[in-house]
Amino acid sequence: MKISHTFTAPLWQHPAQRGWYFVSLPVELSNEIRENLKWQEEGWGRLKASAKIGNSEWNTAIWFETKHHTYLLPIKAYIRSKEKIELNQMLELSIWL
Repeated sequence: MKISHTFTAPLWQHPAQRGWYFVSLPVELSNEIRENLKWQEEGWGRLKASAKIGNSEWNTAIWFETKHHTYLLPIKAYIRSKEKIELNQMLELSIWL
């Protein structure tokens, strides 16, 4: 059985040239996930997940980022294009772990 979480967060881009686009999970949610599911993490704090924005749903993973103590959800170019998502836009997302 997968656990569902819904939250709102802005889309941001990693500062590296052609950097990936991410949404940071809220710290409180990240703490809850890490406390209960850390044992399922793979390399680099990776947890398999499914995500949904608007009408788009996809299989992905979240990564724990130790500097900010939060998980990062990458947002694929295909999803950004399909849902007409722009940098810094506030997004309502659902994830299943």
